[in-house]
Amino acid sequence: MAKSETPEIEGIVPEKMPKGPFLTELAKLAKQNNKIDHELFEKFDVKRGLRNADGTGVLVGLTEIGDVHGYIISEKEKVAVEGRLRYRGIEIEDVVGGFQKERRPGYEETAYLLLFGQLPKKKDLTKFCHLLGKNRSLPEGFAENMILKAPSNNVMNKLARSVLAAYSYDKTPEERSLKNILRQCIGLIARFPTFAAYGYQAKSHYYDGESLYIHTPDEKLSTAENFLLMTRPDKQYTKMEAELLDLCLVLHAEHGGGNNSTFVAHVVTSSDTDVYSSVAAAIGSLKGYKHGGANIQVVQMMENIKKNVKKYDDEGEVADYLAKIIKKEAFDGTGLIYGMGHAVYTISDPRTSLLRKQAARLAKEKDLEWEFDLYSLVERLAPEVLKKIKQSGKTVCSNVDLYSGFVYRMLGIPAELYTPLFAISRVAGWCAHIIEENVSGGRIIRPAYKSVAEKKEYIPLSKR
Repeated sequence: MAKSETPEIEGIVPEKMPKGPFLTELAKLAKQNNKIDHELFEKFDVKRGLRNADGTGVLVGLTEIGDVHGYIISEKEKVAVEGRLRYRGIEIEDVVGGFQKERRPGYEETAYLLLFGQLPKKKDLTKFCHLLGKNRSLPEGFAENMILKAPSNNVMNKLARSVLAAYSYDKTPEERSLKNILRQCIGLIARFPTFAAYGYQAKSHYYDGESLYIHTPDEKLSTAENFLLMTRPDKQYTKMEAELLDLCLVLHAEHGGGNNSTFVAHVVTSSDTDVYSSVAAAIGSLKGYKHGGANIQVVQMMENIKKNVKKYDDEGEVADYLAKIIKKEAFDGTGLIYGMGHAVYTISDPRTSLLRKQAARLAKEKDLEWEFDLYSLVERLAPEVLKKIKQSGKTVCSNVDLYSGFVYRMLGIPAELYTPLFAISRVAGWCAHIIEENVSGGRIIRPAYKSVAEKKEYIPLSKR
């Protein structure tokens, strides 16, 4: 079946909206009547994107879950510092170093830390892993009725639908007790890999004409191991592959309350709705190319560079092509070097440093050291090329997206699953913030929007 075709299965109907000149006319009208003069934003001191003029975020809340640190304010000026990331006050390097030293998975320990605010004792971690394992399988009939009968060409949309469908399988979906919210959160953390894996298999089968593989999750395996098991036809993976995917999950699990999807979770939760609605909304946010979809853009950009640069180790040639991308003369015309720059980190992203080391190891195992060297070269050259062309003194560093997509590709993970993997990881952070909002929030989040529309008189239909 061609990708553009709609699968002929129950619940799927062809698009019926008009595609002719009338829709084009409506689109022009919508654009014309929704454009606000940029000068008005400055006139009324609007914090566009909830950001101050110096690029710092507007303070809208407090959290004890994650701390993202990339600059300090000295004498009212933003000063770049080495990036730091803390989970519940613990440096991310220490979190990673702890479980890597013992050669065990770390995502489950990280989820416990984020949810409950402290590191688990050995017996508590064992119980928590057992609880996750028991909840990985989907309810009877869920996979067939909610996933296979209504596949989506985008796994993120299927993931959101699966979360909302889970509401119908919950006997107490609206109960707001903390115990019930925890039960729902743990259930979602456990089932996200299964939702995503089955959603991908359905997409691959119905849209791409591939064989359908539905593997039952193993309750004794970690989150990373189960994901690899369920997405691979032969269910096989190496220990190094599982360890590297587990690291990716840990590094993406939380990033403070201000990132777009987590803020969405706070906003929706503040309205006193159910957990499923809050998590589904966060998934919709993460899907965006400016948020969780960035790692796909990195991989596509690097493929474009490989096609247009003859010598991958020629610094001058690589720099010249990066300049073309920045000038909107190459790649996708946006002028963006994907994987470079961050809203908070300035000098360095601590997640990048941790992932880069392990990516180098896997590249050596996969005989892809030459490609890793190209990624490293882009990472080194891009900041200087950006400064030269933009004529800006702004400090720019690589972010975790630069290497995460490369790692996923080395692991043989399809591009359609890059962003769902982000969600599989970040659901732990979302749930921690949902709990925090329920316990400490108390007020619906409602910022102000000023109307700048001109006053108009209503004109009767016959006189228009």
